[in-house]
Amino acid sequence: MTNTGGRTTLRTHRLHPLRLAAATALLAVTATTVAACGSSSDGTSASNSPGRPTVQGTPPSSLLPSALLSSASALASAASVQASAFQSSVSAEVSRANASASAALAGVTGTGNAVSDVTLTGVPVAQSGGHRAAVVTITNSTSSAASYAVQVEFVDASGNVVDTTVVGATDLQPGAKASPVAFGGSDSGTATTPRVAKAQRY
Repeated sequence: MTNTGGRTTLRTHRLHPLRLAAATALLAVTATTVAACGSSSDGTSASNSPGRPTVQGTPPSSLLPSALLSSASALASAASVQASAFQSSVSAEVSRANASASAALAGVTGTGNAVSDVTLTGVPVAQSGGHRAAVVTITNSTSSAASYAVQVEFVDASGNVVDTTVVGATDLQPGAKASPVAFGGSDSGTATTPRVAKAQRY
């Protein structure tokens, strides 16, 4: 605006496109800030420190797109199904290995041909769900692939057998190890020690 000879003249200036965009962005930020400093949902006044907006909590599910919620639910269900299938597969594989081990030991006399390939580590009852248990470490000491069958006995301080079970490992490569867990029955309060009764390589 200029004043020339008693007349006031308005001058209009055309904004450069970049300046116009910046001004628009500034207005948008200002509007957002003003909205954020209004009343909260409980009717109290809420304001943030200048330049330090705060965000607390997570948006309620009612604010999330239904398609997103459905997708998340589907993914969770799929993950659960896959985990269950994997657990079932592992359980079935263990059952097959133990069944093969029992069959392999059926005709074995004495302690078998692979006792030196097996070591046992007792598992505390508190960590085994209240059952007698031992980690059976099997190492294939031969130069070719082999399967193993191991009979584990749990004996008391007098050497009496309190419990017995069989575990196995199939198709171990040379030098490879397997560590199945041999579970006995529920602990009755009698202290026991695991020992290898038989170990057969086949």
